[in-house]
Amino acid sequence: MIRSPSSVAGTASLADRLEALLPQTQCTKCGFDGCRPYAEAMAAGQAASNRCPPGGAEGIVRLSAMLGVAPQPLDPEHGVEQARAVARIDESLCIGCTLCIQACPVDAIVGAAKQMHTVLPDWCTGCDLCVAPCPVDCIAMIPVTGANTGWAAWSQEQADAAHGRYQSRKIRLVREREENDARLAAKAAAKLEALQAEAAASDAEQAAQARKKAIIQAAIERARQKAAAVPPRNTDNVSPGVQAQIDAAEARRAKLGLTDQPDPQSQNKPHNQNNPDGSAGPGENSKNDDSRS
Repeated sequence: MIRSPSSVAGTASLADRLEALLPQTQCTKCGFDGCRPYAEAMAAGQAASNRCPPGGAEGIVRLSAMLGVAPQPLDPEHGVEQARAVARIDESLCIGCTLCIQACPVDAIVGAAKQMHTVLPDWCTGCDLCVAPCPVDCIAMIPVTGANTGWAAWSQEQADAAHGRYQSRKIRLVREREENDARLAAKAAAKLEALQAEAAASDAEQAAQARKKAIIQAAIERARQKAAAVPPRNTDNVSPGVQAQIDAAEARRAKLGLTDQPDPQSQNKPHNQNNPDGSAGPGENSKNDDSRS
């Protein structure tokens, strides 16, 4: 789904329109956890329009025009405008730790635990978030656009595709957390059921069983309270289709006793109609599940 600035005009909020002007690299160089939080901060008057190095000078002009302010030079505290780079992994040094996979906001790195990883260059946004977590320093950022910088080095189509993969990754993380919690809950319930089926021959054995049951029940309750206290991250401003998947996952969690029942009012809150439909990215199944632990 193309998210060009013109496609989010009309009833879209100011944050929506500003987000559509950003390159969707999700690099966090602006000081925010992705393009959407930065757009929201600008819309709220809490951040200037000159904090996005990937967008460069042209991006600053676009954002400033939307905000109705004079464009300022790129804030050097947030980086410099330069040619777009693509991550490259030295396969001879890679130890398969999966930390770079976990850091990539657009699922552009393929690999599995204790196996060599590789970067999908057409998917890489050049955010360089994978570099710092690497414990063996085997990732380099290679410039690929020559003298072109900013929006001259990155097209609207690439930005739209990156945004779609970013949204798909967020859905995957929510789903995987729900599936992992379900596995743990089932395992704990099975242990509790096995304990209840055991016959205790003495008072000592009964006391031991009671202690084990209390430990398992306490663990289940802690998991439930933890899940209730920490709601899914990065699930705001999604399309109705994406929200439906998130709501279904949370409903399954509730049936397992891992979360409080959802607030009916929160289920009916409006969501951004202009994001992609949330369908999984074409490369989602290409990664081994071990890489997402």
